[in-house]
Amino acid sequence: MRRFVRLFLLFSLTAALCCAAEKEGGDSHLILWKWANFLVLAAGLGYLAAKTLPPVFASRSQAILKDMTESEKIRKDAEARAADVDRRLAGLEAEIAALRVDSQKESQAETERLKAHTAAEIAKIQAQSTREIESYAKAARTDLKRYAAGLAVDLAEQKIRGRMTPTTQDGLVRGFVRELK
Repeated sequence: MRRFVRLFLLFSLTAALCCAAEKEGGDSHLILWKWANFLVLAAGLGYLAAKTLPPVFASRSQAILKDMTESEKIRKDAEARAADVDRRLAGLEAEIAALRVDSQKESQAETERLKAHTAAEIAKIQAQSTREIESYAKAARTDLKRYAAGLAVDLAEQKIRGRMTPTTQDGLVRGFVRELK
């Protein structure tokens, strides 16, 4: 309402100036009309600006405040996540140290297990080798005895053949036949 009253007063003042200028002369009349037109235009633009710009500025201010609160919330969340990551990193060094200790213990245990397994395998191989050597030695002795017996039989056969005469053969056959009867 106040704005309307101000606008009316401004328009009345402009009209009075125009009337006064009309009474005085012709050229000033055109200048006064230009000024009056300018004042009316300025008042209209001022009215429109006063009418539309405050809500625009208010909504823009609210949007900025909303964005600021959201960014503050996001910043706090990011700081919380960063603190959590820092806490995890601090614990990570301790976990790495524990893993190294466990790894060394497991490595030593594995080394000991492999040594024991290797020793057991060596003992098995030695025992098997000893059994195989004894088996080969026994087989060699048996073969040697067979060979020696074969040689002895061959030698005996040669000696017997060398001593065998036809009269000795007849005597042996007769003795054999007597025993059969």
